Formats: sequence, structure tokens, C-alpha cells
Amino acid sequence: MSIRAYTDAEVAEHLRARLPHWSVEDGQIVRTFETGSFQRTLLLANAIGFVAEAAWHHPDLLLTFPRLRVMLTTHDAGGITEMDFELAERIESVATWQPHGGALTGPETPWFR
Repeated sequence: MSIRAYTDAEVAEHLRARLPHWSVEDGQIVRTFETGSFQRTLLLANAIGFVAEAAWHHPDLLLTFPRLRVMLTTHDAGGITEMDFELAERIESVATWQPHGGALTGPETPWFR
């Protein structure tokens, strides 16, 4: 399967429309999650690792206290592709999910920003 890398203009448009908390740095789409603790950094990194492994597309992760930096590019295509955007959207969904109503409860404020 061949997948094409997006142009800089296409990447900028996709980020504006789909991933407003992400940016482009050094040929990658990037998001830094403020976690507030090293324990939460590890928790989020493991959740991202699960999603990435299931998708067979793996980000670079930089774990520090108190944040997690996620960097995505498609090396085989030589740039940013739809694979990166789809995985970034899934990561965003997992990292920012909050229970609303129903039997599930959670913290009053999101853990990850």
C-alpha cells in the first residue's frame, strides 16, 4: 500500500480543521499534553502505546515530569500522511475523554490538557 505525504499547506489545513491543539515541528505533527504528574504521564503514554500498536503506526513519545510530548510522521512516505492524522485524532479522543452523566464518574477537570 502506498500512502502519499501531504504538502505543507494541506497539513496546515488538516490541523486547523481536525486537530487544533497540534502543530507542525521538524516534519512531524506534535502535541504536548500537560499531565500534572509523572504517574499520569505514564498512564497516558501506555494508553497511546495501546492505540498505536493496535493501529500499527507508532509515534515518538517524550515522557517527562509533568508532560508527554507526542510526535507523528510516516517515515515510509517521507512526511505527514493520513495515517498520522487518524492516529492523532484517536490519541486526542483517548486523552481528552471524560465521563458525562450516567454511572461513570471522573475528576471534575480533565487530567490531560
